[in-house]
Amino acid sequence: MTAEENWYANDAATFGDRLAGAREQTGLTQGELAERLGVKLAVLEAWEQDLKEPRANRLQMLAGMLNISLSWLLTGQGEGPEGPPDEEPLDSDINLLLTEMRGLRGEIAQTGERLAQLEKRLRKALKQR
Repeated sequence: MTAEENWYANDAATFGDRLAGAREQTGLTQGELAERLGVKLAVLEAWEQDLKEPRANRLQMLAGMLNISLSWLLTGQGEGPEGPPDEEPLDSDINLLLTEMRGLRGEIAQTGERLAQLEKRLRKALKQR
């Protein structure tokens, strides 16, 4: 499989990248897909930005609505949309930087979640005083 055939390669793309690409390939806006799924626009945006992940039932719905395999959506392996034919593969140094940036973005999101949980616990503890 060439890089052009696997434009959302597992080592370069995140779940959010694949979701956004498949949505765009079907011609749906974020608002349209969110409405069809029965979720708020902010929820879909968070999925595409890799800030949150959908539950299993929503994953199945996404795969069906976007005409892609669940496996491709989760891992980049399997039946997914065809990539743009003119796109050149990225240099390995750029891929490494992108991968590291995405990893940091995920870590920041997790840290934000943890901070919110700690703040909630603190507020609860202060109310019990």
